[in-house]
Amino acid sequence: MSSTSAGIVTGLTTAALITVGVLAYQASAGAPVALGTSHGSGEPAAAASKAPRDTVHPTALPAGSGKGERVVYSVDDDRVWLVRKDNGVQRTFKVTAGTVDPLPGSYSVTSRSNSVTGTDGIPIEHVVRFTSVDSVTIGFSAAVDGSAPENDPTAKTGGIRESREDGNAMWDFATIGQRVVVIR
Repeated sequence: MSSTSAGIVTGLTTAALITVGVLAYQASAGAPVALGTSHGSGEPAAAASKAPRDTVHPTALPAGSGKGERVVYSVDDDRVWLVRKDNGVQRTFKVTAGTVDPLPGSYSVTSRSNSVTGTDGIPIEHVVRFTSVDSVTIGFSAAVDGSAPENDPTAKTGGIRESREDGNAMWDFATIGQRVVVIR
């Protein structure tokens, strides 16, 4: 191949790569924001701000937490809402988080276990898992003895502990595939 032909091929290849880059940028810039927030078990896009709260009714479902049937978990408030299809709250309760928090975003319940031993050595039941962060599995559970964990800041734990009564409600509500929305 002559040097002129090689130059033409190089020029055409460069032009093609630039065109693909421009088209990819235009496609991503025009994509709806919601496309970046739904995740099965991967890492979600970080939310820009905390979901608005009702200051008169602090246990009210936060605005901006989605629509339809879902579990809503507030990392900042350590609170869970079980939300029906009509967007009404079936139940809300406080939880005790582990040392590793999930990022804000939308997940799905990926696995469940009726009873296992928690990372703190306590027997737990009704484990509902929905993601992992840095190889730490994140999920809801209830201690069989009703205890809440005393978090060791040096240990990486992803268990979000609920009371046994709340754990029973979560178990009945959050089956495989149920949406879990994590907010700040």
